Amino acid sequence: MKIEGLTKIFTGRKGVLALDNVSFSVNDGQIVGFVGLNGAGKTTTIRIAAGVSLPSSGTVFVDGHDVVSSKVEASRAIGWVPESPNFEPNSAGISLMQYFAGFYGIPASDARARSMDLLNSVGLQDAETRKFRTYSQGMKKRFSLAAALLSDPKNYLFDEVLNGLDPEGIRYFRNLMVELKAKGAAVLLSSHILVEIESLADAVVFIHKGRVIKTATREELQDVGQRMVRLVVRNADQRAIAYLEGLGSVRREADALYLTSEVDPARVNAELIGMGYQVVEFSSLKEGLEEYFLNLIAEAK
Repeated sequence: MKIEGLTKIFTGRKGVLALDNVSFSVNDGQIVGFVGLNGAGKTTTIRIAAGVSLPSSGTVFVDGHDVVSSKVEASRAIGWVPESPNFEPNSAGISLMQYFAGFYGIPASDARARSMDLLNSVGLQDAETRKFRTYSQGMKKRFSLAAALLSDPKNYLFDEVLNGLDPEGIRYFRNLMVELKAKGAAVLLSSHILVEIESLADAVVFIHKGRVIKTATREELQDVGQRMVRLVVRNADQRAIAYLEGLGSVRREADALYLTSEVDPARVNAELIGMGYQVVEFSSLKEGLEEYFLNLIAEAK
């Protein structure tokens, strides 16, 4: 899946630039995290890639098919799970699945069996005759996934699928994405749960105010982020603070001092003790993806 130069302007009195020349790729057998604040352009990008919204310029190629000029072919190769699935509320799950099967050319004789198999696979085997409006948020997302799997696509768009799920639901989608990756699928995952992005993604695309501000591989992310030392020094005075400030930036939170520096943490501990200070707590920390992302935003302003 290749996103090329996507620009989206929502027309109106002022004209809102939602996407500004967004480009990145999601390769086969890869999970790419898509990270940004609310309103950054994640959902707009995903809706265009899914074929439900048109770009002002640029396009998305899905297995070589242009989502604008070859929408039918591209859409068949995409499985999309939106943040808030919205289907006919008074229809039963199995009826909706059989209806969708027709769009993919699945014969009526096979549609029910395939639909039941997929509903079973996502844990809805006892809810196939219930009306969609009776489903919980987690069940709606599982149903949306079953519908996305109907055409057996090789590309997936997951827009905040982890949002609002219980731990079991999060575990289910996490394991599913790992399985899809192992089968060679391309997975784009938008999520506010950055710890999941950090553990799952092979690469992360950071978007802010409609622009991609950084694309980083897992290897690159392992090497980025500021290193910190947390210290609780019982008899800390201005001399101790001055020593730490000579090594990097220092901030105080309650009774702890946080030193941001690339210096060897063991050296800091040893030198403070050698200077006569009582270091009662000492730990080495590393900035996580959330802090890294917030720093990127601050630099982009």
